[in-house]
Amino acid sequence: MKCFPILILITCFTLSLAAQKPDWCKKLPRPAYAKLERVPIANNWFEVYKIRPGVFAIYEPHQFEEVISYLIAGSNRALLVDTGMGIGNIKEVVEKLTTLPVSVLNSHTHNDHVGDNWRFNDIYGMDTAFTRANARGSKTDAQAELAPGEICGSLPKGFDSKAYSTKPFRITHWLNGGDKINLGGRTLEVIATPGHTPDAIALFDAQNRLLFTGDSFYLGPIYLYRPETDLDAYVSSMQKLAALAPHPELLLPSHNVPVADPAYLPRVVTAIQEVRQGEIKPIVTDGKHEYVFKDFSFLMR
Repeated sequence: MKCFPILILITCFTLSLAAQKPDWCKKLPRPAYAKLERVPIANNWFEVYKIRPGVFAIYEPHQFEEVISYLIAGSNRALLVDTGMGIGNIKEVVEKLTTLPVSVLNSHTHNDHVGDNWRFNDIYGMDTAFTRANARGSKTDAQAELAPGEICGSLPKGFDSKAYSTKPFRITHWLNGGDKINLGGRTLEVIATPGHTPDAIALFDAQNRLLFTGDSFYLGPIYLYRPETDLDAYVSSMQKLAALAPHPELLLPSHNVPVADPAYLPRVVTAIQEVRQGEIKPIVTDGKHEYVFKDFSFLMR
């Protein structure tokens, strides 16, 4: 009889946690992940998936952004494309995946992609004022990622949410569009794709026909509402990606799901042009306009 009230308390507490679970979190895991090869790691904040030989997706499913960073290995060295939120220690994960020297290159410098840059000594960056400004770090943007409804499950043990910020980092190599990075047996071309941000890039592995699209394209709402967004530049960048030759066989975006069909690229070009021509009616929520298409949408001012 003495146990009965305790059981009621535990049940009520469990139901209370379930009620507080954000709606986006209830939809996880995303079905696409069941088809991917998961790599076991001793870290509860990240999940790792082997996409192709030498290419690993490092996924953060416990935060609303669902950021995906990529580790790309050559024969001589490796490149980490983005360092995620900086909530979990991505460097510890990377060191379990490769013994090669690792450099960092950001798809762009929004806070959710540069969170652990400070842990690395060798960092590539696009030669823009936007990059330089964001390399100074930010607490405001980081704290917004911990707002109610942003976290799914538990934060890492020992994480100090009050002190959480994007720490400053130092760019050691400045890049421009058209530059190439040789990892040994694998060469990556930097494609400038301004629009989402002034320093946005895609990364093209032409030999293996892999295109890392950053935040220019992913399955879900594509953010095009921030002050730094340039819609004219975004259209031009997407046209550039849709016209790539050789045509990529696989897209590797930076949010939600790490694999997508390249057939989406021309669809995105058509869709954004329809939006700008006033042919699509938006859904208006909290002052933002969402233009919805099959599998993706544009979230705009």
